[in-house]
Amino acid sequence: MHMADALISPAVGGTMWLVSGGLLAYCARHIRTTASGDHLTPLMGVLGAFIFAAQMINFSIPATGSSGHLGGGLILAILLGPHAAFLVMASVLTVQALFFQDGGLLALGCNIFNLGFYSAFVAYPLIYRPLVRDRFNSPMAWWAAVLAAVVSLELGAFSVVLQTKASGITELPFGTFAALMLPIHMAIGIGEGLATAAVIAFVSKTYPEVLSRVPATPARTSLRPLLALFILLALIIGGVLSWIASTNPDGLEWSITRITGKETVAGKPGEIHQRLAEIQEKTAILPDYGFRSSDAESPRAETPSEEPPAPAWPQVDAGTTLAGLVGGFLTLALAVLIGLAARGRPTPANSTASNSPSP
Repeated sequence: MHMADALISPAVGGTMWLVSGGLLAYCARHIRTTASGDHLTPLMGVLGAFIFAAQMINFSIPATGSSGHLGGGLILAILLGPHAAFLVMASVLTVQALFFQDGGLLALGCNIFNLGFYSAFVAYPLIYRPLVRDRFNSPMAWWAAVLAAVVSLELGAFSVVLQTKASGITELPFGTFAALMLPIHMAIGIGEGLATAAVIAFVSKTYPEVLSRVPATPARTSLRPLLALFILLALIIGGVLSWIASTNPDGLEWSITRITGKETVAGKPGEIHQRLAEIQEKTAILPDYGFRSSDAESPRAETPSEEPPAPAWPQVDAGTTLAGLVGGFLTLALAVLIGLAARGRPTPANSTASNSPSP
């Protein structure tokens, strides 16, 4: 659901930058003024790396020719709370846009809102938490995770449709676009919900204190095995399992292709689009999660009747591996920096709460 700049007008993109920026400031202020244990910042970092890696694996949606990937917002909200989750999701999407050209810079505010807000501030507090409470291993926890994930993705997908409509993208008629986006993201949401329930069930069995919202949180050293496990998973998923990602277009690309016959739209490019594209071209160290193609390489001539070869699967690629490792590290570093900046210097009340012994 990563939107490209071609789908967004400067007015809509700028507005969503302001909205997402305001939410980021609100979340940072909330974390600063709310007592939280020393485990929060490192957990933000390793979960950010884990979600970055998980988003590299697209899974096929049967009988559609489409694919989807884990968004991860609901996992983050359950394990970190909604405010820290929104900050981590922004870290993931910023690294993806700046260093891998995944999602546009103009559309970054839209992507942060669509993938972060609904999972953190709608699906988690209004659906998942009231239904599950503290029963993370119950059948209800699995149903609630699926329902919350579906609602989150449906709202995000519908927001994409609204944002393209407001941007005047006439190539994507509102009704047709919505009729394609909503069903395909419902299917993706089911997969997301099941993956979320599995992760939370594991954490609740091994480190149930992470899921506690009690201010007196566990010492950082007690969570080192869990932090190490998520780092290991990020390395394995991003470095190796990313090779088996589905080559089918994701839900957004699939919907656009069904309407226009191609995975992208021309949009209404202007000076702002051009300048941001130039910036992104310079900052992208591994565009599209791989090595930059050499201009010196000349493609093999093809006859008009010859179809391009189908992409190999699995895609064993050193560039993909490097992208997974580098992206995970950059996301971890950015999320930790944001966590440290958000916490700042604790107030006396926070110091007392965070230093109090665990019950």
